[in-house]
Amino acid sequence: MRARAVAAEVRDPEVPVLTIDDLGVLRDVSADGDRVIVTITPTYSGCPAMDTIRDDLVLALTEAGFSDVDVRLVLSPAWTTDWMSDEGKRKLTAYGIAPPSGRSAVRGPIPLALSVRCPRCGSPQTREVSRFGSTSCKSLWECTACLEPFDHFKVH
Repeated sequence: MRARAVAAEVRDPEVPVLTIDDLGVLRDVSADGDRVIVTITPTYSGCPAMDTIRDDLVLALTEAGFSDVDVRLVLSPAWTTDWMSDEGKRKLTAYGIAPPSGRSAVRGPIPLALSVRCPRCGSPQTREVSRFGSTSCKSLWECTACLEPFDHFKVH
């Protein structure tokens, strides 16, 4: 469907190297007559980027010729890094952000990263500096090998 292809190319405003499809935020695109219905799920329930993503979706689809666009935000099931594409994870690394490693815990303990590979030099000799990075979905890390700071996309 052409509408899905257009929606899939909308960029994440916080990590512009990723599309919302790479990120797994784009859940569904369907048509109901002349109306295009897009369903998105935020990475966090209070994600400040969702208004911008909604506006960008409406703009992209309108510019592509779809005049009636309805963007719906769904919170259940909750977004998980398991929905992120492998291509999206490669893009994060190339951009200098360590991608999430492992799978999210459906039940049980909260996953804790003891070490994250540095996206710049590949070293596992890293340490978490702050649980919160430039956005809520990332934490701030430092590589003790190359001494560079970097964001890590948290597993959830």
